[in-house]
Amino acid sequence: MTLDIVNWKAIVEALLYAAGDEGLTKKQLLSVLEVDEAELLDIMLDVKETYEKEDRGIELVEYADTYMLSTKKEFAVYLKKLIEAPSKGLSQAALEVLAIVSYKQPITRAEVEEIRGVKSERILQSLVAKALLCEVGRADGPGRAILYGTTETFLEQFGLKTLEELPPLPENVEEDGVQEEADLFFENFNQTFEDLK
Repeated sequence: MTLDIVNWKAIVEALLYAAGDEGLTKKQLLSVLEVDEAELLDIMLDVKETYEKEDRGIELVEYADTYMLSTKKEFAVYLKKLIEAPSKGLSQAALEVLAIVSYKQPITRAEVEEIRGVKSERILQSLVAKALLCEVGRADGPGRAILYGTTETFLEQFGLKTLEELPPLPENVEEDGVQEEADLFFENFNQTFEDLK
């Protein structure tokens, strides 16, 4: 594959954006890009230098052989304002993610997305920003994916003392009734959240 360095930067940027807060390991990048380690280091150095320019709001960070995109520290004050802005409640999608995490924790983003069938990274970030979810550890295996769990704030918002007080999930539901049960669960979950606001 013959691409100039500009195209490599664009590819790496797209990959890191798609990987989200879990980032990509050096091994994953080597495999996907099909380059040798020296070439990868040159590409990543070029990407890093591009993001270090003053007119960029994000930067490339590396830890434990994992690369990820992150917002620059100097913009933290604006991000804090965004996070602290009054919210309009939770969307149906956010409630779904919250319900999945509350029952399946600790759980990775990929596992949440597998259950929902759609990307959920932004929703997870929003729920973390609202202090309803938090990072509770890292999964074993490649990439050391973030494990999510609920917070004390989650328990307070839903009037729970412990997670054991969550209503039990229905058992032996007929396949045809699964969607109906899920809709009812999310409707009740949403109503509970609205009542507690």
